[in-house]
Amino acid sequence: MSTLPVADVSSAALASSVSVDVQAERLATDGAAKGHHFNAAGAALPSRATVETVVGHLKREEELGGYEAAAAARDRVEAVYDSAAQLLGATRHEIAMFDSATTGLRVLVDAMRLAPNTRILASRSTYVSHALHLLSIARERNVELVILPTDADRRVDLDALRELLADGTPSVVTVAHIPTSSGVVEPAAEIGALVARFGGVFVLDATQSVGHIATNVAALQCHVLVTTGRKFLRGPRGTGFAFVAADVLPTLAPTAPDVRGATWNAPLEWDLDASARRFESWESSIAGRLGLGCAIDEALRRGAAPTEAWLVARGRELRTALAEIPGVQVTDPGFPDSALVTFAVAGTAPADIVTRLAERSVRVVSVPRSHGQWDLGDREIASVVRASPHIYNDDADISALLDAVHAVAEGADS
Repeated sequence: MSTLPVADVSSAALASSVSVDVQAERLATDGAAKGHHFNAAGAALPSRATVETVVGHLKREEELGGYEAAAAARDRVEAVYDSAAQLLGATRHEIAMFDSATTGLRVLVDAMRLAPNTRILASRSTYVSHALHLLSIARERNVELVILPTDADRRVDLDALRELLADGTPSVVTVAHIPTSSGVVEPAAEIGALVARFGGVFVLDATQSVGHIATNVAALQCHVLVTTGRKFLRGPRGTGFAFVAADVLPTLAPTAPDVRGATWNAPLEWDLDASARRFESWESSIAGRLGLGCAIDEALRRGAAPTEAWLVARGRELRTALAEIPGVQVTDPGFPDSALVTFAVAGTAPADIVTRLAERSVRVVSVPRSHGQWDLGDREIASVVRASPHIYNDDADISALLDAVHAVAEGADS
């Protein structure tokens, strides 16, 4: 089958208006030459430098021992806090490191010690792991949990949120900036403004947005932001970090203080670290953390604005081209500005589509309803195929994806 024409925006056209050097990114990413990887929303391809950073520290552990290698790398580890703070527009005092976004969300929400008279207002975009935690809190602590209404584009209905916050009930508003189940981008800045106006705590799950779209904490007015390393930041698995606003930090205390974030200074007394490190655990992958720092520094050098412009354009391109293939339905509500694209092919289960595309070295994933019951379940969608490009995907990658989907849709692979 001949290669399908790439939709409106080609990499050449993008390069003329957006300063992302795709070829350079591909040359710095060994995996880019070994297939067509469209799973940045799951775990993006790391750069060679990030991998070498991780492996290099593991070699130091082999040579010196884990504690000794960590001591030798102390300044480099400290620099990761500075890089993470710069990325978010925060201070290093407000940064905590975790092994995943899920751990960060669990630790920080538990640290709020929600009382029965408080309320959780959660977006339909909430990811399964966080949703299950919120459901457990609501059940076990008799805390009210409200799933926020959505507008026509499946984003948080700002009028409904305003009405809920205006009643004065102490509330924690928790929103996934971009869900796992679609390319929707929640109006986070507007949500932050409402929470600031009426009071409450705004928790932003930025797992799919940091390294993808703008995530400046001052502009978003969030009190807590949590993200992972492995997705659009292109860092190692088993890494993540959080921002906790300085004015909220003193009000939060971990339910299980750890030697990393607390000092046991008398038989029945301990003091928490003054910074967000009070939420951290002693044990962590130093190699992974250094790799995360390398990935963050690469994102900083590339620039948030050019990266966002490039990725959003790629998302638009994919949605337009997929929608033109007979039998293919783009399942993203509206036409969102993100690089996370979901779709379905009539008569073929999403899991089977993933398998057939993998046979052509095109790597996507399927997202089942069980990963987003408040979204996919509410829309009565059993599962979707998700494609999420990154700055190492060129026109040949896009064509390979479209060719493969077209073949599935017309039954060529059946």
